[in-house]
Amino acid sequence: MLNRVILIGRLTKDPELRYTQSGTAVATFTLAVDRRVTNQQGERETDFIPVVVWSKQAELCAQYLNKGRQTAVEGRLQVRNYENNEGRRVYVTEVIAENVQFLGGGQGTGEVERGVARSSRNENPFADDQRPIDISDDDLPF
Repeated sequence: MLNRVILIGRLTKDPELRYTQSGTAVATFTLAVDRRVTNQQGERETDFIPVVVWSKQAELCAQYLNKGRQTAVEGRLQVRNYENNEGRRVYVTEVIAENVQFLGGGQGTGEVERGVARSSRNENPFADDQRPIDISDDDLPF
């Protein structure tokens, strides 16, 4: 069986960080993802997809992500249900994130994977530099 989701979109609002009774961090946010095709009016439609992030990764997302920030999410699709106060069964479909990458905007690009944050701005000397890279053919491995 395979349950894998990869999304790139923008946050619709700042992540909401909470803690379970046992102290585990959980962050939720909604990712706005444009569809590839346009509708009859020539406009792109957008899907608003709820995302759940757990543990240290949740705390890092709450710290570094904000409304409008472009973000890549990799995880699995989960459908859960519960009975609301009116006695009706409510179904919720959401992405449980296993890997979140911070893309454009904000405090540089970075990645949070299974609770480990890495800042690519310090590791990549060419980050956010639009100048051409001068590399000799002798330096290329192929």
